[in-house]
Amino acid sequence: MVFLRAPDGRTHHPPPNYVAGLGRGATGFTTRSDIGPARAAPDLPDRSAAAAAPAVGRGRGKPPGDDDGDDDGGDEEKGYDENQKFDEFEGNDAGLFSNADYDDDDREADAVWESIDQRMDSRRKDRREARLKQEIEKYRASNPKITEQFADLKRKLVDLSAQEWESIPEIGDYSLRNKKKRFESFVPVPDTLLEKARQEQEHVTALDPKSRAAGGTETPWAQTPVTDLTAVGEGRGTVLSLKLDRLSDSVSGLTVVDPKGYLTDLKSMKITSDAEISDIKKARLLLKSVTQTNPKHPPGWIAAARLEEVAGKLQVARQLIQRGCEECPTNEDVWLEACRLASPDEAKAVIARGVKAIPNSVKLWLQAAKLETSDLNKSRVLRKGLEHIPDSVRLWKAVVELANEEDARLLLHRAVECCPLHVELWLALARLETYDQAKKVLNKAREKLPKEPAIWITAAKLEEANGNTQSVIKVIERSIKTLQREGLDIDREAWLKEAEAAERAGSVLTCQAIVKSTIGIGVDEEDRKRTWVADAEECKKRGSIETARAIYAHALSVFVSKKSIWLKAAQLEKSHGTKESLYNLLRKAVTYNPRAEVLWLMSAKEKWLAGDVPAARAILQEAYASLPNSEEIWLAAFKLEFENNEPERARILLSKARERGGTERVWMKSAIVERELGNVDEERKLLEEGLKLFPSFFKLWLMLGQMEDRLGHGSKAKEVYENALKHCPSCIPLWLCLANLEEKINGLSKSRAVLTMARKKNPATPELWLAAVRAELRHGNKKEADALLAKALQECPTSGILWAAAIEMVPRPQRKAKSSDAIKRCDHDPHVIAAVAKLFWHDRKVDKARSWLNRAVTLAPDIGDFWALYYKFELQHGNADTQKDVLQRCVAAEPKHGERWQAITKAVENSHLSIEALLKKAVVALGQEENPNAADP
Repeated sequence: MVFLRAPDGRTHHPPPNYVAGLGRGATGFTTRSDIGPARAAPDLPDRSAAAAAPAVGRGRGKPPGDDDGDDDGGDEEKGYDENQKFDEFEGNDAGLFSNADYDDDDREADAVWESIDQRMDSRRKDRREARLKQEIEKYRASNPKITEQFADLKRKLVDLSAQEWESIPEIGDYSLRNKKKRFESFVPVPDTLLEKARQEQEHVTALDPKSRAAGGTETPWAQTPVTDLTAVGEGRGTVLSLKLDRLSDSVSGLTVVDPKGYLTDLKSMKITSDAEISDIKKARLLLKSVTQTNPKHPPGWIAAARLEEVAGKLQVARQLIQRGCEECPTNEDVWLEACRLASPDEAKAVIARGVKAIPNSVKLWLQAAKLETSDLNKSRVLRKGLEHIPDSVRLWKAVVELANEEDARLLLHRAVECCPLHVELWLALARLETYDQAKKVLNKAREKLPKEPAIWITAAKLEEANGNTQSVIKVIERSIKTLQREGLDIDREAWLKEAEAAERAGSVLTCQAIVKSTIGIGVDEEDRKRTWVADAEECKKRGSIETARAIYAHALSVFVSKKSIWLKAAQLEKSHGTKESLYNLLRKAVTYNPRAEVLWLMSAKEKWLAGDVPAARAILQEAYASLPNSEEIWLAAFKLEFENNEPERARILLSKARERGGTERVWMKSAIVERELGNVDEERKLLEEGLKLFPSFFKLWLMLGQMEDRLGHGSKAKEVYENALKHCPSCIPLWLCLANLEEKINGLSKSRAVLTMARKKNPATPELWLAAVRAELRHGNKKEADALLAKALQECPTSGILWAAAIEMVPRPQRKAKSSDAIKRCDHDPHVIAAVAKLFWHDRKVDKARSWLNRAVTLAPDIGDFWALYYKFELQHGNADTQKDVLQRCVAAEPKHGERWQAITKAVENSHLSIEALLKKAVVALGQEENPNAADP
C-alpha cells in the first residue's frame, strides 16, 4: 500500500491507476520473475493486439480481474511445467534448445570438444596422480590404521600353539558408554576391624583352661588375648615406610631407579594389556626423573630410549638418545645406542660424531667398521682407528682378518711392535712365516713372554710339521724346565688339555711329548696308576684317543706287569685302533706278562676273529708252554677246534685236559663233543663219570636227563631228575624239567604237585610261579591261572617276568592299566618294557614301540629273546638300515640267555651257526609260536 504525504503533513491515499515515477519516464525494469523462464512460447490461441496490450498507465504486472486464488490452475492454462526440462548443469536454460534437432554436426562438435577435454586432462594426469599418491602416503604415514600397526603381531600369531590360544583371556567391553560413573569413597580401615579379621582367620588347637575345667562343654568368652592395637598401627606404618624407601632416597629425596635393570628388562617387554601400558607410563615417569635429576648418568638415557622403543615411539627414542649424546658425549655406550636406534642413512653420521668425541673408543671404531659394506672401507676405518689406538689388540685382529696373507704378515709385524705382550699376535705371525722366520719370531716372542707355555707348544708343532720328530720331545722337555725356572707352576690338567688341543690340530707327536713330560707332575707315587687310568678314560670319553693312548703307553712303561692296564689299553685299541696295532700291543703284553692267561686268550681270540686260525692255534700253543695247567687255555683251544669243525682234535684236547685233572666244565664240554658226534653211549659214560666226581654240578644232571628224554626213556629221565634234586634241591631248571616231564607223562596233576613242592622248597621264585601259571593256561584253566598269578605277584611284587605275563593275560582293554601298574612296580625291568613295547606295536604306534624295544635290548643285551623281537619288529616296520643296525648290535652283544634263545642255540643242529643265523631262526620261531593268551603284534 502506497501513501502520499501532503504539504500539510498528513497522508492520503493515491488516486486510482497511479503509477509512481511514470510521469518522469521511470517505468522500472523487467526481471525473469516477471516474464517466467526463457523458453519458447507454447502454442496458444491467437489473441488480439488490444487484448494483449496492457492498459495505459499500467506496468507488466498481473492484469486486473486476476485473483490470487487462480494460481493453482495457472500452470494448466499455460500448458507446460516449469521443472520438466531442468538440467543439472545448465538449469532451466536447457530449454532454449530443447526442441532443436541433434544432427551430425552437433555430434561431431561434441566429439571434438570431448577429445580436447581428454587431451588437456592427460597432460596433467601423471603429475596430478603422483601428487595425489604422495598426499595419500603422507596421510597414511601420519595416521596409520589399527590393522597396519599390528600387522607384525598378526604374522607372529602363526607360531602360537593350541595351548597358547586357549590361554588368551576373553576380551571384555571396556567402552566408556557401558561404564556407569559412580561415586567411590575410600576411608581408612580401623584397627579394630583388622584385629577382628585376624582373630577370625586364626586356628585354635588347644582348649581354654576355663573350658577344660568345665569338661570342654563351655565356650569361653574370648579365644585369644587382647592385642596391642597401637603395635598393629606402628607395624603397618613400618611396612608402608619400607615400600616408600624403595622408591625414594633417604638422603636427598631423589627417585632411585636401577637403569641397568631396565636395560635388560626392556628387551623382552611386550605391550599386551592395559596393565603393561600403565607400567610403561610409570617407568617413563621414573626415567624422566632420572634424566632430569642426573643428566650426566648414561644408563638413564639408554633406558629411557629403549623404553620408548619398546612402546613403539622410535622417533621419541631417537630424540632422547640424541639428548643423551649431548649430555654424555664421552660415554661410548650412549653413542652405540644412538647408532643402533638411528636409521641406516644416519647411523654413519652418528658414529662419526661418536669417534670424534671419543677417538680412543675401540667399540666405536669397530661399530664404524661394521657399518661399512666393503672390506676395503672396513679396513680403512680400522686403520684410522689404529692411528688413534695403536695398542688395541681387537683392532689389530679385525684389520688382519680383512687383509690377504702378504698384507697380514706386514700388519702383524707392526702389531707385535705395538702389542708385544699379546701372545696371539706372535703366534699368528709365526704361522704366516716360513720355518726359519717362524723360529726367529717365536724366539723373540719367548724373550718378550718368558712365562707363556703356548709359545713353546707352537714351537713343538712347528718342528713336527717340518719332520723334526726328535726335536719335538726336546722342545717340550726344555719348556717345562724353563717355565719351572721362571717360577711358573706346571698345571697338569691344563697341559693335558693342551695335549688334546694338539691332537685335534693333528700334532700327534706334540700331544705324546706333552703327555710324557707332564703326566707325572703333582701325582703321588701310590696314586699314579689310579690317576693315570682315570685320565685316560676321561680323554677316551671326550674323543681324545691319541691322548688316551699316550697316557696308557706312559703308564705301561712304568707299570709293565700290571695286567689291568694292558687290558684297558687293549680295549682302547680294539675300539679305536687297527687290528695290527691291537695284535702288537697284545704280543707286547704277553711278553711282559706270560702268566696272564686273559691276555693270551684275548690275543688268540683276536687272531681267530680276524680269520687267522693257524696264528690263533700258535698263540695257544705258546700259552700251553707258559701255563700248562690252565683250564681256560685248554677250553679255549677246545672251542677253537670245535667251532672250526675239528671235533677229533677237540676230543683229544679234552681227553688230555681230563687226564690232567680237569674240572666239571671239562667233563661237560667232553659230553657236548660226543653229543655232536652222535656217540650216545660215550656221552652217557662221560656224564655218569662226571657226576661221580662232581655230583653237585647241575648241568651234568640236566644233560643226562635231557639225553634220556631225547631217547624216549621217560622213566629213566624222571629218575635222573629226582636223583639230581636230592643233590641240588635249589636248582630251578631241574624242577622245571621234572615238571614238564611229569606233565608230558602223567598229566597236569603230577606237574602241579611237583611245582607246588618246588615252591615250598624255593619260596619267592618267579620262574616256578610262571611255570605253574603257564601249565594251567595250556590246559585251559584260565581262572586257576589268574588266581596263581595273583598269589605270585603278592609273593614276588617286583618280578618283571610275572608282570609281563600279567599284561599278556588280561583282556585287551585292561592291558594299558596293567602295564602302568607294572611300570610303577619295576620300571627298569626289561621283560616289562618288552611287554609294553608289544602293546605299542599292536596299536601301530611304531615310533614308541621302537623306542621301548631299544630300551629293552639296552637294559638286557644278553637276552636273545628281546633281540629276536626287536629284529622281527624292524622286519615289519623298519627299513634296510634299521634292520642292519639291529643285526650288527645283536652280533656285537653275543646274547647267551633267553627262554626261546637258549632252546634254539642249544639244539644240536644249530651248534655251529653264527649269531646272525640264530637270530633269524629265533624270528621264525616267534612267527610260528601260537599263544592264545598273548597279543600277536
